[in-house]
Amino acid sequence: MNKRREFLKATALTTVGLVAGCKKDKHDDALGIQRLKDSPVVISTWKHGIAANVSAWKVLEIGGRALDAVEQGVRTSESDPECTSVGYGGLPDRDGKVTLDACIMDEKGNAGSVAFLENIKNPISVARLVMEKTPHVMLVGEGAKRFALENGFIEENLLTEKAKAEWEKWIATGVYKPWDYKSNHDTIGMLALDKDGNLSGACTTSGLKWKMHGRVGDSPIIGAGMFCDNEVGAAAATGVGEAVMKTLGSFLIVEMMRLGKSPQKACEIAVERIAKKIKNYKEIQVGFIALNKKGEIGAFALQEGFEYALYKNNRNELLKSKFLTK
Repeated sequence: MNKRREFLKATALTTVGLVAGCKKDKHDDALGIQRLKDSPVVISTWKHGIAANVSAWKVLEIGGRALDAVEQGVRTSESDPECTSVGYGGLPDRDGKVTLDACIMDEKGNAGSVAFLENIKNPISVARLVMEKTPHVMLVGEGAKRFALENGFIEENLLTEKAKAEWEKWIATGVYKPWDYKSNHDTIGMLALDKDGNLSGACTTSGLKWKMHGRVGDSPIIGAGMFCDNEVGAAAATGVGEAVMKTLGSFLIVEMMRLGKSPQKACEIAVERIAKKIKNYKEIQVGFIALNKKGEIGAFALQEGFEYALYKNNRNELLKSKFLTK
């Protein structure tokens, strides 16, 4: 417990300390990109992104690092028992177990990830420690939990009474529909651009409800659920992870932006790729968000219904994404 308090305290101090110590990214001049002195940007997926954006903005508005912003932002969703697709309160797998996946990536290209993690409320912070304290990118299952406990996290039951009741109701029917995109979306993905012009991203989820025990989706996979390249931009995905993993959508979006595409066009290309490669694309939902070094954003989805939260120019708004299928 004391170690965990010390970690959070150190994170806060680091955020404040960076206000005065930021340096211009070495690639800014090469790409002709101007830093956003007064206008940081944060974008995240779904309605719960509104509250998450507020937490992230508190870091960004004082000149804090984008990495700290995305971590603190998605922790808000992870800790909210009313958010049934992320963290504490997340709907369980078909065995009644809540298993969590998350990844994080900073402006230097460092990345950390955890998958199939049980009984730890904030997997995004565990992922950050994997990035900062180990030579690895991903830890999974019991190994990830042991690492979390060794670093001051507390083991606790994440299955709320509300989630348990819904699971028990489903068990009585025995009908498994993992691709019911109208009632079964997941994930919060978040991207941030700080006042120093640096990008970071995070993605965290409890995954598809009633999934097979042991199933891991795209959210903790670097390049699938989220990808960040500080020279160009960042992207994050939500929806059916199997489709995103098969097409590495977030990496594709960043590469399209590297080739000169706008964030919006890059998201559209990634969705079109899924429609071309995945046979049952009309039965699933996948949505992408993107953010480039200029602070421009993009969002696009397979189906109607995807929403994203954008905090920019001191305004936090929930917006409807354009979509492919008519």
